[in-house]
Amino acid sequence: MAASKKSATPPEAEDARAAKSPRKTTEAYGSTETLERLRSSVGSLSSMMRQELESTLPWYRRLSADERSALGLVAQNGITAFVSWYEHRSSPSWVLSDVFGAAPTELTRAISLQRALQLIRTVVQVVEDRVPELAAVEEQTALREAVLRYSREVAFAAADVYARAAENRGAWDTRLEALAVDGILRGENTDALQSRFSALGWTSHSHFTIMVGPAPEEANALFLGTLRRAAVRFAEDVMVGIQGDKLILILGNVKDPESAYLRLSDLFAPGPVVYGPLAATLADATASAKAAFAGISVAKGWPGAPRPVSADDLLPERVIGGDDSARRALIVNIYRPLIAASNGLVETLSSYLQGGHSLEAAARELFVHSNTVRYRLRRVCDVTGWDPLIPREAFVLQTAMIVGRLATPSKSSQGKSAASKLSVAKTVPLRG
Repeated sequence: MAASKKSATPPEAEDARAAKSPRKTTEAYGSTETLERLRSSVGSLSSMMRQELESTLPWYRRLSADERSALGLVAQNGITAFVSWYEHRSSPSWVLSDVFGAAPTELTRAISLQRALQLIRTVVQVVEDRVPELAAVEEQTALREAVLRYSREVAFAAADVYARAAENRGAWDTRLEALAVDGILRGENTDALQSRFSALGWTSHSHFTIMVGPAPEEANALFLGTLRRAAVRFAEDVMVGIQGDKLILILGNVKDPESAYLRLSDLFAPGPVVYGPLAATLADATASAKAAFAGISVAKGWPGAPRPVSADDLLPERVIGGDDSARRALIVNIYRPLIAASNGLVETLSSYLQGGHSLEAAARELFVHSNTVRYRLRRVCDVTGWDPLIPREAFVLQTAMIVGRLATPSKSSQGKSAASKLSVAKTVPLRG
C-alpha cells in the first residue's frame, strides 16, 4: 500500500513536467518547433514551388505573365494557408477563401480543372518532399498525413470553385441565348446579334434554319439540354429559346434537313411544327423566323399538313391570315415568272384550274390538244417549282394567280390614269 502511494504522481506534477519539456505541442498535429520551421520555410517553399511548376508543367510556361502571377499567388496562398491550418484545426470552409481568395474568376479562365488539380498536386509534392527538413523523425508521419488531408480539402475546394463558375457561366449563357433568340425575332442590328452569337461559340455564318412549335410542359433545363444534344447530331450550331408556349430552335448548317426536321419535331409538344425558309445570312434569319411564326399561327387551316411543315407550304393560309410577306412571295416567285414566261402558261393554268383540274376541259377551252395542256402544265412546274397536277400545289398556284391579279392594276384604271394625266397637261398654260 505504501509502495503504491509512493509511486503515484500528482496531476500538478505531471503538468509542471510537461511545461518544462523542451518540445512543446500545439493544438494541431506537431510541436512548436515544427510549426516554427514551417513558418520560416514559407518563402523557400514558394520559390521551390514556382521552379517545380516551370520544370514539370509545360502548359504553365505557355501562360502569360499575368496568368502565371495569378496562379503563383494561389499556390503561395495554399502554402501559407496550410501553415495556419496546421497550427489550428478548423472546418475546411476556410480553404475556399484563404487559398483561392479573389482568384476564382482568373483561375477558371486561365486553366481547366484538370490543370488546376495538377497545380495542387505539384504544390503538395513540394511540401511533402521537404517533410524531413521540416519535422523531427517522430513527427514526420503526422506531418505527411496532414499534408494529404490538406491536399484533399484543397482539391474539393477547387472542384467547388469550378462548379460555381460553370453554374454562373451556364446561367449567363442561358440569358445571352434568350437575348440572341429574341434579337432574331425582333430583327435587331446584325452586328449586335453577331456579337452575341460569337459569345455563345456560334461558328456558322450561313444556312440558318428556324423551327417553331409548341413547347412541352416540362421544358426545364434538363429538357433543353436533351434537345441541344439531339440537335447537335444534325447541325453544326444550335440555339434554343422559349417564348410563352412556343419552343424556338435555331440551327446552323443543317447536314440532312429532311431527316433533321423530322427527328427534331418529335421533341416538340403535340401540335403543328413549322420551319422557316433557309436563311443565307444572319440578317435573313429574321425573315425566316417571322415566316415560321406566321405559318404556325395559321397551320390549323390545313388539317392534313405534315409535321413538320415548311412555312412556304403554308403560303395560301398565311395570305388569308394577313401575312404580307407571303403575298409578296407568291407574286415574286410564282405570278411574275409565269407572266414573263408567256407561251400561254398563264392562260393554260387558269383554264385548268377553273375547269376542275381537267386536262380535256382546258384543251377544249383553249382549242388545243390535251397533250399540249399537259406540256404547258409541266412548264408551269419548271418555272415556279409547284406542280399543278398535285391538288395542294395547284391550290398554291391558284392563290398566287388571285393575289397577282389583285396586285396588277386593270387596263381600264391604267387608261383612266393616262387620260387624267393628259387632261392635266392640257390645262397647264404654255409659257412663251
